[in-house]
Amino acid sequence: MLSSIRARMLVAALLPVFLVVVALVIVFWLGRVNDMNESHAQRGKLLLQQTILASELGLFSGNFESLQSVVNGVHREAEVQQVTVFDASGVALAHSGESTRKTYQEVVSLALLNAPRIGGVDTFYGAIATRQIALDDLYSEPYTYVEVDKPLLGYAVVQLAREGLARRQREMFFLAVGVGLAGLILGGLLAARLGEGVVSPILRVSRMMERIGRGDFSSRIAEQPDDPMYELQTGLNRMAMRLEWGRDELEQRVREATTEISARKEEAEAATLAKSRFLAAASHDLRQPTHALGMFIARLGQLPLDEPTRKLVGNLEASAHAMQDLLDSLLDISRLDAGVVPVHPTQFAVQVLFDKLAPTLSSMAAAKGLRLRIRPTLLWASTDAALLQRMVMNLVQNAINYTAQGTVLVACRPTSQDTHVRIEVWDSGIGISAQDQLEIYKEFYQVGNRGRDRNQGLGLGLNIVERSAQLLGVEVGLQSEPGCGTRFTLRVPAVPAGAIDELAPEPTVASDLAGVCVLLIEDDASARTSVSELLESWGCRVAAAAHGAAAMEMVRLGIVPTVVVSDYRLGEGVNGLQAIALLRETLGENLPACLMSGDTDATLMHAAQSTGLTLLHKPVRPAKLRSLLRRLAAASNAPTVS
Repeated sequence: MLSSIRARMLVAALLPVFLVVVALVIVFWLGRVNDMNESHAQRGKLLLQQTILASELGLFSGNFESLQSVVNGVHREAEVQQVTVFDASGVALAHSGESTRKTYQEVVSLALLNAPRIGGVDTFYGAIATRQIALDDLYSEPYTYVEVDKPLLGYAVVQLAREGLARRQREMFFLAVGVGLAGLILGGLLAARLGEGVVSPILRVSRMMERIGRGDFSSRIAEQPDDPMYELQTGLNRMAMRLEWGRDELEQRVREATTEISARKEEAEAATLAKSRFLAAASHDLRQPTHALGMFIARLGQLPLDEPTRKLVGNLEASAHAMQDLLDSLLDISRLDAGVVPVHPTQFAVQVLFDKLAPTLSSMAAAKGLRLRIRPTLLWASTDAALLQRMVMNLVQNAINYTAQGTVLVACRPTSQDTHVRIEVWDSGIGISAQDQLEIYKEFYQVGNRGRDRNQGLGLGLNIVERSAQLLGVEVGLQSEPGCGTRFTLRVPAVPAGAIDELAPEPTVASDLAGVCVLLIEDDASARTSVSELLESWGCRVAAAAHGAAAMEMVRLGIVPTVVVSDYRLGEGVNGLQAIALLRETLGENLPACLMSGDTDATLMHAAQSTGLTLLHKPVRPAKLRSLLRRLAAASNAPTVS
């Protein structure tokens, strides 16, 4: 059966195709099953964690209606069979779903006896204890949970049905088998065609001459009718002619294929642009409620509260700050990508930069039991001081996060030619392997933190350092070995001797906002309410409008704002930039104003920069907003409303 060359070629082509397809199907299906199981388990743990966090206040305060509401909300999630919250003695306080187990001990005993699955159901359980969250700011170590010295509050149990998981696994199995069969069929057809395409040229090549074999298709052999190889000669000539024609046709097809590829490239670019628009919209919709949440929490923290409530507000504020830290880091990357980060080179003493870093970084190091040494220096540098300060801050925070004990050293040394200074950050931490050194500048990449422990940062600091270094033309160096610590070096242009100018003192601004009239233009009701209440708590007089037309009407009625704070997306056909321009034209003066937006689109950043408006990206930190209002109010010549 395998005596012919065609049959042997077909078997030789099909056998590896069959083995590869079967292996890929098995690996694909097993991988997807594992992914589904892990996803199912992670979902159960997340639902349990959600139940525990949401039930803590209800258990602490004895609010059983709140507990039942939490339990009912979790039970409404897909595939959740039952949710129960027990008190510290194991007695059920709130329950949703079907279950014959009345105590926590019965549920846990049955789960351990038949773990991890009981009758097609996964059981997830855990203790509920009082926790608090350490507060921090933008440049501090991300918050950590700290157990407080209080008794256990209770337990939570969540049971997830595996019926849906099993159904998805069966569907994935049939899909994998179907794909495998299709692959075998397609592979067989391709193998048959390829085999035929290989056999025929081999039979022809055996009768080819050397010149035609080198691709000289224009050559011809003299045909001699009386030659016994006459048929071979005529065949070779026809072959050469056809190959020449084929080459011309192939070139034409290449041109056509190139045109088609260009069209496909344009389609791909359009798809990428559509995805970018979607991500921008999703980012905006996420930033809006986060912005309102931060303002509400800031206002809540100003009210007289009892100690337990104040701790709860502190926990909420720390959680909001953590979300804001992540959004701010992502925004920094977006701004660097968009090229809208302004660079203001100045000559400054490096010691001034070190003095600004010392307070925050020292407290971070002390919290981990580390020693932070910042060596004094008399050297001067020439670059953007603010961007360089952020780069050094990120490097020191990274060093503290990955150092369990010992010292973190910050120093500045001159180079041998005195043309540059080297700002160095040393640590005695875990070190970085040669393989990881090629990856650490990527977004969200963290050495030894596969579990995404937020105590070790977000994985964006080094990426921001690299992008900022490219923007400033600063060289970043790295020396490290696993277990031997790490040294990062920033090579910054130095100020030549004799060319050092004294730093100009920073302008001071008034700290009192009492009587300042703020015209707030915000179409989102919750954000408008939260910002208005926060401004009023600072002593401002607030005139809040939902869109540009309402703001213009307020001005016509006699309101003379000191400062305008406007969202960008306002609806009604007028955006924030246009609304501010109309107000300035109506009042006939360069009215101090700022823009707030949840959009991170580069076009908006460029537009705000070109008009000289400060763009605050949501969620806006209250302290940052207050500082900006002080500066704008101090620069305003408009009268205040008392």
